[in-house]
Amino acid sequence: MDFRKLYRTIELIGSKSVDREEDLLKGVMTEVVQNEEIMIKGGRIWKLNPRDETYQLFDQIGEVEHIKTPYSLKVDDYPVFQELHKSKTIICDEQDQYLRNRGISYYSATGIGDRVSVNGHRLYKYVMAFNADNLDETFTATLNIIGSAVNSALAARKFERRTKILEQDLDKAREIQRSILPEHEKRFHNYDLYGVSLADRIVGGDFFDYLEIEGDTERLGFVIGDAASKGLSAAAQALYTSGALRMGFEFQTKISSLLSRVNKLLHKTFTVEHFVTLFYGELTDDRNGLVIFANCGHNNPVHYRAADGTTEFIETTGQIMGPFPNETFKTENFLMNPGDILFLYTDGVSEAMDQQEQFYGEERIRDLVAKHHDLTARELTQTVLDDVQKFSSLGTQTDDKTIVTIKRSR
Repeated sequence: MDFRKLYRTIELIGSKSVDREEDLLKGVMTEVVQNEEIMIKGGRIWKLNPRDETYQLFDQIGEVEHIKTPYSLKVDDYPVFQELHKSKTIICDEQDQYLRNRGISYYSATGIGDRVSVNGHRLYKYVMAFNADNLDETFTATLNIIGSAVNSALAARKFERRTKILEQDLDKAREIQRSILPEHEKRFHNYDLYGVSLADRIVGGDFFDYLEIEGDTERLGFVIGDAASKGLSAAAQALYTSGALRMGFEFQTKISSLLSRVNKLLHKTFTVEHFVTLFYGELTDDRNGLVIFANCGHNNPVHYRAADGTTEFIETTGQIMGPFPNETFKTENFLMNPGDILFLYTDGVSEAMDQQEQFYGEERIRDLVAKHHDLTARELTQTVLDDVQKFSSLGTQTDDKTIVTIKRSR
């Protein structure tokens, strides 16, 4: 299961104009149940009624026999509803005899939306329930990502309604956003680096950075990241993540340890739907061109090899950052020879859409890098960015776009 693509699909649903958040949830549930990779048989959405201390059914889909409406479940009869604020998603046996008669014997429950206090219990405004033939830990992780994506979409709707009262702060926010970005160009021994970040709104969640310690000429850290939320919320998370990496880098910590610590900080500071994907790497003065890296759920960078003209996508080595506090982040390495290029980007580049809602795509990026490998890092960055902008000029969906190009000159 490609969690990033699943998240992006749900995010696109959430970005569509709907009158009520219930309509957004219906669209998501339909997409999830019909997704062949997830293999869900049926789904239901329950909405909290704080006054009656019940969850009432307001939508259902799938192969399960139709449930009469209105139908409600008492909070006191369903301990699972009371525990969701701790676990986010719980898999358990169905206790309600009427629902069991409808073919639901084993199901998952995922908390969605705001949490409110009802008679001493912290309860989600909505519960999205699914049943399938096989419910296991992988299924739980999938539903957690779905829940995070839906919560992010709901949060984005609230944010949009509040933007008018925040207008006076936007100029300052833009200054803060710019403050976390370094100068575009960087030279490190035999490497030329060039980065650019374009926010879809006044501020955004993309960022890149070059990390170095004064007086240390043996290594240079570089990072490109994407905070999953939108606008000011994403900018705040990007600023936090970038600052944490800068501080951690100064202690010359191993990459895996550095990322684990930053991950725990993100988990404590932000809600689970506000995750971050990032690619972190370090260049060294090693004459063989050793590059050490960790790809935390981020888009796969392109490595162009000048010796034979081949290209390779650098795969992920770990999970996204934020939702999973005990996640470990494995490091890998490869060599950059003279003329080699490492091209990094966020999903606003690869998933830019044209008028027919077709993605720009990773293959197109790879082909452009190979075709224009003779260009400088700066020229190649601008060439790809210009092509993406032209491709998506008539598209209706946009996102932050960030590119970092690294080229070994000799």
